[in-house]
Amino acid sequence: MQGRSPQTFLFYFKKVKEMKNRLIIISNRLPLTIEQNGDEYKLKPSSGGLVSAISSYLQKQGKGSVSEDIWVGYPGCDERLWNNAERPEGSNTDHNFLPVFIDDDTYQHYYDGFSNSLIWPLFHYFPSFAQYDDADFEAYMSANKIFADTLAQHIRHDDMVWIHDYHLMPLAGMLRKRFPWLTIGFFLHIPFPSYELFRVIPKKWQHEILKGIAGANLIGFHTIDYASHFLTSIERVLKVQRDGQHFVWDDRRIKVDAFPISIDFDKFYQAADSPDVAAFRETYTTLKDGKQLIFSVDRLDYTKGLENRLKGYHQFLSDNPDYIGKVVFILVIVPSRDAIDKYAEQKKMIDEYIGNLNSSMGSITWQPVIYHYNSLSFDELIALYTSCDLALITPLRDGMNLVAKEFVASRKDQRGVLILSEMAGAARELTDALQINPNDTAEIATMIKQALEMPEAEQAKRISAMQNCIKHYNVDTWASDFFDNLTATVSHQLNTQPALLDNFSKAHLLKKYGGAQKRLLLLDYDGTLVPFTKFPEDAVPDEALLSIIKELANNADNDVYIISGRSSSFLQQWLGNLNVGLIAEHGAKFWYRSGKWDYAVKEDIQELMSKVERIMDLYVAKCPDTFIEHKEFSLAWHYRNADPVLGGLRAHELFDQLVDLTASLPLNILNGNKVIEVRIKGINKGVAAQKVIDADSYDFILCIGDDKTDEDMFKKLQGLPNAYTVKVGDEISFAKYHLHSPYLVQSLLHNISVYPEPEKQSR
Repeated sequence: MQGRSPQTFLFYFKKVKEMKNRLIIISNRLPLTIEQNGDEYKLKPSSGGLVSAISSYLQKQGKGSVSEDIWVGYPGCDERLWNNAERPEGSNTDHNFLPVFIDDDTYQHYYDGFSNSLIWPLFHYFPSFAQYDDADFEAYMSANKIFADTLAQHIRHDDMVWIHDYHLMPLAGMLRKRFPWLTIGFFLHIPFPSYELFRVIPKKWQHEILKGIAGANLIGFHTIDYASHFLTSIERVLKVQRDGQHFVWDDRRIKVDAFPISIDFDKFYQAADSPDVAAFRETYTTLKDGKQLIFSVDRLDYTKGLENRLKGYHQFLSDNPDYIGKVVFILVIVPSRDAIDKYAEQKKMIDEYIGNLNSSMGSITWQPVIYHYNSLSFDELIALYTSCDLALITPLRDGMNLVAKEFVASRKDQRGVLILSEMAGAARELTDALQINPNDTAEIATMIKQALEMPEAEQAKRISAMQNCIKHYNVDTWASDFFDNLTATVSHQLNTQPALLDNFSKAHLLKKYGGAQKRLLLLDYDGTLVPFTKFPEDAVPDEALLSIIKELANNADNDVYIISGRSSSFLQQWLGNLNVGLIAEHGAKFWYRSGKWDYAVKEDIQELMSKVERIMDLYVAKCPDTFIEHKEFSLAWHYRNADPVLGGLRAHELFDQLVDLTASLPLNILNGNKVIEVRIKGINKGVAAQKVIDADSYDFILCIGDDKTDEDMFKKLQGLPNAYTVKVGDEISFAKYHLHSPYLVQSLLHNISVYPEPEKQSR
């Protein structure tokens, strides 16, 4: 694309250089289409839940918080047609548009192929419909790269990027590699499946999808169930450790949460009074002719449960023949993805079923189903919502289903009943609907009868409760909630993420070290000086590390302490011949140059620990590849080698059980890095470090650690002007700096050990 005119790519892209804090909305398609009229091409606004939601938010409050919004997506045409298109008066002029041009073959494999023939069916729990094609996957990645390449020409430092839906799951990761500082939100508008379904995707594809999504700062789903499924997959596939709703990936703490998308409540509520709606409603009232009206509207899709819906209605008529001729079902299906075989099969099945039902149960004067295969105008839709006695919504699986919310919001008259599938995301909020299992046609039939016979007072009570829910968490609340969380997540990361100890910071640290009179080095062991191993006893220091520590410790101006959760016997075996202080079991025992160990703990805890050990033994049996480490003053249950999900689950169970056991005992429970440890209360590395600091006057302190146990030291040293605290790893920390690995720690300590100390030499 290099060398082409900017006009080729930007359409109504106004005053780019003057703008700040832009919102860039990225979806598969732009919210408009190109229509041909003779030799002329014109833009026509598109509709849809995402378009309506974001447009409503921006119109009502978003414009005050962003200087400009830019919608990025595929325009549905080639570059030539796009450039020749004219914008007719009255079309959507609220957005600036950045088109992404993708060749027809790539788009077909990316959209009809990978997106809608694999991801869509699998994520909606139709694994037998999923098609696995390497060419589709390559096109999917290529299309996302084209999006990234197009965006790369226009991204600015203050931009906020919001990526939408399953077509663009790799995009956040691609943008993150190019723009590490960029604020990125990702929202999935369909369900995220359980790990047992997600794992059937080829492993390479799994990794690309999850690493792509993990490029965002904030990841949003409709329900907490979908968020939980995603976190489980992240744990199992990428082997990351989750912390509640957060996980760390690529040096960033990422938040995962539920943001149930909603509608413009006032728009639907007030629309019932529109004269145009009233005119259509009068037509439908005449059509009812005293009958009760059931209404459904859906896109053509096998996930919508249309066959079961018709079967349930059929069974209702069979079970309740008195209703024959007294009820009518208006079924509106909006054409969608007709080119995909499964959709064509679905259309054929619906046509045949309705034809058979109408011919077998209908008459010359009455048809059980009035079938309309086309889209509806907004006024027609509201008129049907407000004319019907029952809205029947039965998806087999649905990310949210805004139709349910639209129906409820439109019922200003507080009448009508909603039957809603419990498999729709909306069911989590609309608990006053009559909820059904969409696979249970008998239950659908029963609920139809209950709905049609529901007293008006109960109808009003249920509708009112659901309206209050939608009113308080409407589309504006949804968007604001997401943006507020995105801003807070990025801000929290900036405020709590330790800075990388880069070359400039290292130079400053070495200069302070060289000019200091008396120095203290507090060094954790596992995960800091040596990498973690499968079993703790295997993590022994090599000759290079021992040589560095020896060099540091033999400097008369240095006091070096190894402060660890390890037992005193292990520390003495491997480090006892060095001129260093040893602090074992997080501060329970001290050893320094005296030739003997001093005990910070006086209590006999063997009887207490025997109770703890019995519980831990049970969890060793319940969770394969876990083990107990016995220490003099503590017991540790390690699950670093266990299955990450099972290990995490059992760790939560064990932690809760030990909390109950030790509530009235002088014991403390530590939830560490893949370890649950029980120790004496009042013993921690922070207390131990303070004891060392108080014993002398230090004008330079270096403290390095990797675990939650080391946070106690970092907190003690916060605010001390001559203290340098370093976290090993990528987690949020009280430390000022961070390094990625024990290898880099060893490199830092080597640089310190050979530092010439020029300022000291001149004293």
